Amino acid sequence: MKITVIGCGRWGSFLAWYLDTLGHEVTLCGRPGSSHLEQFRRTRSNGLITFPPTVAFSTHQQAAVEDCEILVVSVGAQSLRALMGSLPVEKLRGKPIVLCMKGIENGTGLRLSQVVEEFVFSDTQVAVWVGPGHVQEFTRGVPNCMVIDSQNRQVTSSLVETFRGPLIRFYYGTDLIGTEVGAASKNVIGIAAGMLDGLGLSSLKGALMARGAREIARLIEAMGGDWRSAYGLAHLGDYEATVFSPHSHNRAYGEAFVTGRDFGQLAEGAETARALALLEQRYQVELPICDAVRQVLDGVSAPREALEQLFLRSLKEEF
Repeated sequence: MKITVIGCGRWGSFLAWYLDTLGHEVTLCGRPGSSHLEQFRRTRSNGLITFPPTVAFSTHQQAAVEDCEILVVSVGAQSLRALMGSLPVEKLRGKPIVLCMKGIENGTGLRLSQVVEEFVFSDTQVAVWVGPGHVQEFTRGVPNCMVIDSQNRQVTSSLVETFRGPLIRFYYGTDLIGTEVGAASKNVIGIAAGMLDGLGLSSLKGALMARGAREIARLIEAMGGDWRSAYGLAHLGDYEATVFSPHSHNRAYGEAFVTGRDFGQLAEGAETARALALLEQRYQVELPICDAVRQVLDGVSAPREALEQLFLRSLKEEF
């Protein structure tokens, strides 16, 4: 199939590479002036992956969108609205849009599929592709499982068949709310894990995982999703890659933050923590871990004080 991937960062580039290995006709599309795309045009490599000649590169988003059968999007969650406003949505009618990033829109509290739905026609199907996995491991041939979810079971099944291969096997998502919220919020848990690492409190990660999943389960249920999704692959199942892995961007960001080191990049979980504060108020659900992360990042609370208040006390676990 003809697939356009918008987003030339580490994950978007991997997706283009992976889809090419499955035999699809892939175009990797970036904005004009993108340093990532220019590097690919010069060397066809970013140090992690090297593209074969079969992958095309483009800065002409409108033409690339018009020409594809499936659009895959991997950009920063807070950039999605601007991207959708620049695309020829009439050319997307009847085509699946697959969102391969994790976040909640700050300022609105919208899930990313809801942001897209504000721009497209009703016959344009929106799906998400989330779950554990790091480029560094996939490119070494280490397989993993991920999730595809949408409101349309037939679309979900079709995308699973189109995207599955030896490196990635897919779970069929059946709860778009839970899948999106779980995938987004696990980045906040990842930042909290990094903060624990930076403070020498890594032994508390077990409590973080147990409490984090329950916290997000309550939010998913309040939003109308299935609370059990918090214990699935998109959230709890992604903890191994997010809470422990040296490749975890959000974990490394949290560790750098509390140790006073300049990480150099903003982790997606930071904006998600702020967006979750909106959902906490909207749905009247307590999110103490997410609150603690946000308060530390915003300078409201000292890291050790905030985390010790969360974990170094006795409490009744409620289910």
